[in-house]
Amino acid sequence: MAKVAIMGYGTVGSGVYDIIKTNADKLSRSANGETVELKYILDIRDFDDHPEKELFTKEFNDILNDSEVSVVAEVMGGLHPAYEFTKSLLEAGKSVVTSNKELVATYGTELLEIARGKNVNYFFEASVGGGIPIIRPMHQCLTANNIEKIAGILNGTTNYILNQMIKNGKTFETALKDAQNKGFAERNPAADIEGHDACRKIAILASLASGKMVDYNDIDTEGITNITLDDVNYAAAMDAVVKLIGYAQFGEDGKVYSIVSPMVIKNDSPLSGVDGVMNAIMVTGDCVGNVMFYGAGAGKLPTASAVVADIVDAVKHNERSKKIFWEKPAENIMADKDAKKFAYFIRTTDSAENVQKIFGKCEFVDNIVDNESAFVTAPLTQSEADEKAAKLGNVVTKLRVLG
Repeated sequence: MAKVAIMGYGTVGSGVYDIIKTNADKLSRSANGETVELKYILDIRDFDDHPEKELFTKEFNDILNDSEVSVVAEVMGGLHPAYEFTKSLLEAGKSVVTSNKELVATYGTELLEIARGKNVNYFFEASVGGGIPIIRPMHQCLTANNIEKIAGILNGTTNYILNQMIKNGKTFETALKDAQNKGFAERNPAADIEGHDACRKIAILASLASGKMVDYNDIDTEGITNITLDDVNYAAAMDAVVKLIGYAQFGEDGKVYSIVSPMVIKNDSPLSGVDGVMNAIMVTGDCVGNVMFYGAGAGKLPTASAVVADIVDAVKHNERSKKIFWEKPAENIMADKDAKKFAYFIRTTDSAENVQKIFGKCEFVDNIVDNESAFVTAPLTQSEADEKAAKLGNVVTKLRVLG
């Protein structure tokens, strides 16, 4: 019998509890016949009306010092005390699974090293894409491939907002309020709409793909706060949509180019049809080509299902560390901002004649706003695009086009 604990009884934590209780027989079969039994739930709040209130504790040391507990699910969120608790548990020889993308992106290198040294596991399938299997497939199913590129819709809140703008003609402000009313966006939505959540997730995926830590602080990040209905309508005129994309490309020299930004995506791309709060991650391998992982990127049961799957995997691999690992690089592995060329969609109040003088050959888009020129450039580096755009009279919008 494997005894486990849950740290945090919020949305995801309660979902983990529900799945363990509801699907006990299935979990036992998946864990090679070993029963998964919940022994503790750590939370500072009182749950006197809970049917198993005896499981609750406010003392972390109850879990840390109990030799029977072999696997702990950290679903507290935030960095502290989640980091200190996780580190202590791993050092005590207990496996930890988590949905905490901020913790994995910030301290994952250290925690994975501790887990490997103690011959236990630190799993984080739920930290990227909610219920979408992506960490394990990249580590196992795609192991024969050199990963060349990852491009993903990694944040359901921003995807919902943009989808409301695209499909229902809502302004950004109205779509955000709608997302908050439906519980898809936090009262303070900055982490989502400014791109920080997607940035942490692409950093985790890029670290896993490269085997070297990619620091999310080194990733240029832009959110969707400046996207307008006019931008969305111009994209539609181009048979395209606007999506917030986390992007990473891996060079043969070991360098990683990564950004998070809103991009124009043609409708013939599978990523263009990802609606609502859904997530999708396109991974390109040198052997398999493009594969896409699609599903619910958040929510109580989708995220909890990924956490419980990691619990079962940790039970199956008790006293044996799986080789999910990346290391801190000896030198900077981030590629220069000009390592990748994109075509750019640009709106300007300058004349089409002046646009052609500055950018040369480009493709103009039918005007939606009076006294504007809208066009798509040839592929340019970021510096080239910035330098040329600075020569225009007034730039309203400048967005990368995902090829």
